[in-house]
Amino acid sequence: MPKVPNINLDVVLELLRIKTPALIGVDISSSSVKFVELKMLPAQDGFVLQNYAIYPLPKDAVSDGNITNLDAVAESLQHAWRNLGSKVRNVSMALPSAAVTTKKMLLPAGMTEDDLEFQVESEANQYIPFPLEEVNLDFQVIGPSPNNPEEEVEVLLAASRKANVEDRVATAQVAGLSAVVMDVDTYASERAFELVCAQLPDNAKDKCVALVDIGTTTTTVNVLRNGQSLYIRDQQVGGGQLTRQIEAMFGLSLEEAEAAKRSGNLPDNYEEDVLTPFRENMVMEIYRLLQIFFTSSQYTEIDYIVLAGGCAVLPGLDDAVATKTQVATMVANPFALMTLSDRIKARQLQADAPSLMVACGLAMRRFDK
Repeated sequence: MPKVPNINLDVVLELLRIKTPALIGVDISSSSVKFVELKMLPAQDGFVLQNYAIYPLPKDAVSDGNITNLDAVAESLQHAWRNLGSKVRNVSMALPSAAVTTKKMLLPAGMTEDDLEFQVESEANQYIPFPLEEVNLDFQVIGPSPNNPEEEVEVLLAASRKANVEDRVATAQVAGLSAVVMDVDTYASERAFELVCAQLPDNAKDKCVALVDIGTTTTTVNVLRNGQSLYIRDQQVGGGQLTRQIEAMFGLSLEEAEAAKRSGNLPDNYEEDVLTPFRENMVMEIYRLLQIFFTSSQYTEIDYIVLAGGCAVLPGLDDAVATKTQVATMVANPFALMTLSDRIKARQLQADAPSLMVACGLAMRRFDK
């Protein structure tokens, strides 16, 4: 399938496979844009984190994953790219999972790529709730069918409405960047999660690991086992709720409240009156989401919990989650085993790393085989 063109917005959605030139991973969340640039060490011996950048977005520039103020998002992209200090303008971006329809299909084994493409498009109408002319779609052969490996292959279909793709492509263009990969945020996060699993005993082989991503507006629990997602569930609670509580309690603007939350520069009663109740509520939400997993699957325990997203570094959250769930809990850092360039401040990276999972996974698309 063709790559996303630089000018024409009638693009083909490259969700799952592409071989690309040098590119930067770019995550557009509801509160900020995040850039990550990786390089590979000689002999394919691990990654080097060249640099990363985080730049805030104006309020409501992105709402429910949709870009509502293209110029404001493009301006933040420009600032972040300049702060990154890179000459690379090709970027890998992601759609929110809620904007993407995915479906596994079984097709006859041994088909050519052209025949597969024709067959997928022929059957896509069964799975996509929109007319095909309104969507971009792509597919990836996962492997032989579990039940009939000799005669069938399992194929993953992914599709999104063209408007969702075009908004991100256009925003990148206005910022002077070129979108050459369009992924899905959950897939990108899972790709970076492989780097986190390498830090767990025996790479967490045959273990259930809950990746808990606490974003600004949504907390997502994704339970994975041997690289396969067993369960994904969202809850509409996140770090933005804490920011608003700080805003109301201490009479700050939203921007001031967010800055104070990150720096910890708040009055003495902040921890008792605001942080502790929020933390307890967040722990209960995570616990409840895990209980739903147990009741809806064959599994009865989680072996590890990994906290990601901006709120993962909230003081005491990892310990509180571990205490409530009785499960070993760690804060995600996909860069922990990487070589860092001289431009990286290790201490700041430690605080920022959990929020860079998606951008890191997108940056890894540069090295797809």
